Amino acid sequence: MPPHSVDDARLLNDMEPQKPELSLVWRAVVEVGEGIDLGPARGGHRFLVPITGGRFYAGPAGAGLSGTVLPGGADRQFLRSDGIKELDALYEMKCEDGTIITVRNRVIVDPTVQPNRYAMSVIDATAEAGKFDWLNRRILLGTLTSARPARACVVIGAWLAA
Repeated sequence: MPPHSVDDARLLNDMEPQKPELSLVWRAVVEVGEGIDLGPARGGHRFLVPITGGRFYAGPAGAGLSGTVLPGGADRQFLRSDGIKELDALYEMKCEDGTIITVRNRVIVDPTVQPNRYAMSVIDATAEAGKFDWLNRRILLGTLTSARPARACVVIGAWLAA
């Protein structure tokens, strides 16, 4: 293997870091049921929260991405011994044109960050071929805000990283 012709410091100095731009794709109001305690597991405690429905609304980068959150999904939660929650939600959204999008949302929640807790995610959206299949080829970052105690739901923002 030939030696490097440019050292790391020069390479990093000569190349500007790429800064992703974020554009709102959708905001979703996801209704949730009562959590089910699944008991302790190695390093923490497990819960299952049913997803009972909801609605989602297109943002500027998600033309046509509005519709309903279908009931039947669930959020698998793991409360780690250090107080951090790991969420892994899997559910479907049905667009107004009938397209079904499967969403897997993996969230980290850190309640120690104040005044608002840290709740950020990576969203994997899977769509059939057609109008929304561009979702299959993009990274979506997510935000999550709980509406409790006012309402048994969470508000999720899906942001396109470009």
